[in-house]
Amino acid sequence: MALLAAMPDPGAGDPGAAMTGPMWMPDPPPTLERVLAWHPQPVPLLPLFVLVLLVLYGLGVFILFRRGVRWPPARIIWWLLGTATVLLVTATGIEGYGMELFSIHMVQHMVLNMLAPVFLVLGAPVTLLLRALPAGPGGRGSIRRGVLRVLHSRAAAVLMHPAVTFALFITSLYGLYFTPVFDYLMGTWWGHTLMLVHFLLIGFLYFWGIIGVDPSPRKARGGLRAKAGPVLPVLELAATAPFHAFFGVVVMMSTTLLVKFYAMPMPGWHVSPLADQAAGGGIAWGFTELPTLLVLGVLVVKWQKSDQRTTGAAERRASREGDTELADYNAYLLSLETRNGGRR
Repeated sequence: MALLAAMPDPGAGDPGAAMTGPMWMPDPPPTLERVLAWHPQPVPLLPLFVLVLLVLYGLGVFILFRRGVRWPPARIIWWLLGTATVLLVTATGIEGYGMELFSIHMVQHMVLNMLAPVFLVLGAPVTLLLRALPAGPGGRGSIRRGVLRVLHSRAAAVLMHPAVTFALFITSLYGLYFTPVFDYLMGTWWGHTLMLVHFLLIGFLYFWGIIGVDPSPRKARGGLRAKAGPVLPVLELAATAPFHAFFGVVVMMSTTLLVKFYAMPMPGWHVSPLADQAAGGGIAWGFTELPTLLVLGVLVVKWQKSDQRTTGAAERRASREGDTELADYNAYLLSLETRNGGRR
């Protein structure tokens, strides 16, 4: 096993260039046991960030519990799944082997960009934050008011516009792997870490807008989502699928290496960089199905619950006020009868 200490960059982007910085990279060839083994990096930035998120989420749930407010257990489970999937690809051998093999890096990319964000969004962290923060005038509710101002701001509305989140999501693929940006970022520890954070953040923004279980700038301003109803999230979800499929096919069928970082094969591993790149393209092509089906299932359940609430509200209103349509019809018949009686 190799630990790279920070040193002058020998030429990031050159074929076979090594990463510089406090990064563990494995020497033995990959096996399932080695890839999934617990192995945080020397500077486990993302795992520590995930632990902070777990603590803050648990604190929010505890605050609600002390107030006598019930927080749905399903949301806690989703949040735990989201943080667990982030840890799976950042605190195990996947992180190190992803520096040596493009295919394992692509697994890491897909999980951070398309799977973990779905779980985290379903945990409804924004709703939990707003409910846990103290409300009221003065300094007591200042933090909560600040969060609401950000959600209602024009900058947040622009960032969360469907066209913007779509562009950011697709740029994570084409703008990274088809330009020199990937080789540049992979040349340093900080660049690699920034890339992983980018995957997670962009995925969260994208699915936050689509799933819509939390307050967001889209809900605050209405607009296109209010007019399109449940159709818009499905269209957004479907719009990215062809781009992902095309990206995977291009990477899979390419006869040249798209990125230079993986050009030098590891001695004794007997892995062809081009074949490994093709495997990475297949992973990118096939991975889209699972998050898409998951989000579609969530949207269907959400629409069903919305219809049930609407129907229940209509029935309760009718029981309180009576059947107004029937009453109007009876009044109409009575008026006809009175009119006809007057003529006789």
